[in-house]
Amino acid sequence: MQKLLRRVRNGCKIIFIPGNHDEFARQFLGHTFGGIEILEEAIHHTADGRKFWVVHGDYFDGVIQCAKWLAYAGDNLYEFSLKLNRYLNSLRARLGLPYWSLSQYLKYKVKTAVNYVTSFEEAVSHEAQRKGLDGVICGHIHHAEIRLINGILYCNDGDWVESLTALVEHHDGSIGLIRWGQLQGVSATELSPPGSIHKAPRQLPVSAKDGNTDRALS
Repeated sequence: MQKLLRRVRNGCKIIFIPGNHDEFARQFLGHTFGGIEILEEAIHHTADGRKFWVVHGDYFDGVIQCAKWLAYAGDNLYEFSLKLNRYLNSLRARLGLPYWSLSQYLKYKVKTAVNYVTSFEEAVSHEAQRKGLDGVICGHIHHAEIRLINGILYCNDGDWVESLTALVEHHDGSIGLIRWGQLQGVSATELSPPGSIHKAPRQLPVSAKDGNTDRALS
């Protein structure tokens, strides 16, 4: 937190957009603490002139909006899977095996969960299109991805708890997805080169010391 506040003092603009896991902060929407703005949503302008809607995304989750008790139960099960995951990965580390996410594995194996992810992505992208924007930057479902949906660039930063993923904007305005800890460094998958969001994806190897990922979006 001190490092973030130091960035603000050095002229960096930081916006905190609360989600369902930190809903208490929504009572402070519109306020500024230590130079950090707390907002429900924001519009991000990339270096190449595109406009992205930045939102957490839980308002597009029917479970959270219509069945609070089910969302609460899901949160507790998720927390349990994270605790179990720590023990599993501690054992895997002793055996020389790489990091592995139990909750991610379970989500991708359940057909209902896969359909839920797809529905969420399409709903958020549709709203960004309705707003007349070029893309959307969101989170909530803990599934990192960058892809085109009906002409809208959908960017999900995943999470920093189990997936260890984040979105960054490069100097040229392209948006990349960083997966921390893959192999010996960091790899970024870029699907939004400046000037054309319809080009085929390309892999960009980015070392942990590379200065190209200068503007973190999450």
